[in-house]
Amino acid sequence: MPLKVAAFYQFASLPDYRELRDPLHAISAGLGLRGSILLASEGVNGTIAGRAEAIDAFIAELGHGALFGGRLDRLELKFSAAAEMPFQRMKVRLKKEIVTLGDASVDPTRQVGIYVDPAEWNALIADPDTLVIDTRNAFEVALGTFEGAVDPGIKSFGQFKDFAARELDPARHRKIAMFCTGGIRCEKASSFLLAHGFGEVYHLKGGILKYLEEMPKQESRWRGECFVFDERVALGHGLRERGKETAHD
Repeated sequence: MPLKVAAFYQFASLPDYRELRDPLHAISAGLGLRGSILLASEGVNGTIAGRAEAIDAFIAELGHGALFGGRLDRLELKFSAAAEMPFQRMKVRLKKEIVTLGDASVDPTRQVGIYVDPAEWNALIADPDTLVIDTRNAFEVALGTFEGAVDPGIKSFGQFKDFAARELDPARHRKIAMFCTGGIRCEKASSFLLAHGFGEVYHLKGGILKYLEEMPKQESRWRGECFVFDERVALGHGLRERGKETAHD
């Protein structure tokens, strides 16, 4: 039976994040889950895998359980499947940021760009006035990206701010659309650009994974595969594992 994989994140104020680590690990391990969860004062970010009922119980605990006390009420969630367990063990790690940009002034809980649903994304990026930017690392971009998207050529997301300072100008780039794997990097990137004077900033809600889940392949502007940070390596349309797409897809 295929395992269920959940990718999730939310920017939220968690000043007690250090105290959350051990009980969160105990809950996930008790359900037989494996994966990786990052905790920081700015929120939570993770990918976990296990039996479907265990995943559902864990997600319910995050959103409605006593541990977080209702603070994770807007979780961004993507579900996919794996033929085999894609993680070796369960890890819950404490971090300064749940996605590292290295700019303390950026706060996605206060200011982010305009969310664009997958159904509306094609029209936005087809507009010649839109500058489309892939905010992921260069090796991820090499595996697949959207038609016409700019590759910043970065080795880590922390270099995005240097790319923006070097290549982007609020006076010239009046309409920017960004995307990333699950949406989390774009929330920080859009918050960063808005804080630096860019007026019209959009980002793909739910990221590439949500787009590949919802967009029919025949209507898709995505080319290639989407890198994921587990042993499945990459996913295609319908969030199928790499090498498992059928001939008629």
